[in-house]
Amino acid sequence: MEKGQAKSHRKVGMRRTNSEEDRLVSFSKRRSAIYKKASELSTLCCVEVGIVIFSPNGKPFSFGHPCIETITTKLLSENHTPYDNNQNLFEAYRRVKLSELHQNFIEACKQMKAAKVQEKQIKKKSMVHSKGWWEEPVIELDMDGLRRRADLIQNLQKNVHLQIHKLQTMASFPSLPSDTEAVGHGHERGGPC
Repeated sequence: MEKGQAKSHRKVGMRRTNSEEDRLVSFSKRRSAIYKKASELSTLCCVEVGIVIFSPNGKPFSFGHPCIETITTKLLSENHTPYDNNQNLFEAYRRVKLSELHQNFIEACKQMKAAKVQEKQIKKKSMVHSKGWWEEPVIELDMDGLRRRADLIQNLQKNVHLQIHKLQTMASFPSLPSDTEAVGHGHERGGPC
């Protein structure tokens, strides 16, 4: 190493790194450097640039100026006879995207199936528990539930007492005459109408 040269600027030999963690760190740093160079190329030369990179784990990364979608659309829409490498690259990217969409679809299906099972359980439970609130066991209630239950019972008790009082009041008075009996009240008429 030359005198005065920082440790971070020394030249690294071009050989495969054995450590997976070192490979990921190196990939991340070099990917950023490539993106920076591509951006500089685009700015200096007024060109459109597109880069697609797959990480050591197979995850795709892309950079494009103005954007990767514009570059890929332009490339695929023109009547170029792409090199086999380009075709393979786009095919691999397409497969990765399709795989991601397929995984999302499978996950959504699982969630929908679980929701349907849960809905059936709730419906089944509601059919079994078609009792009135007064028949449900209080042991399953928390403090707020118990307070609400007590309020409901007090309201029920109040309504029952009001109905009892109303019925007792009606029973203590003689029946009122019906409308047909009250028509001729106080006027006796003799003979046919």
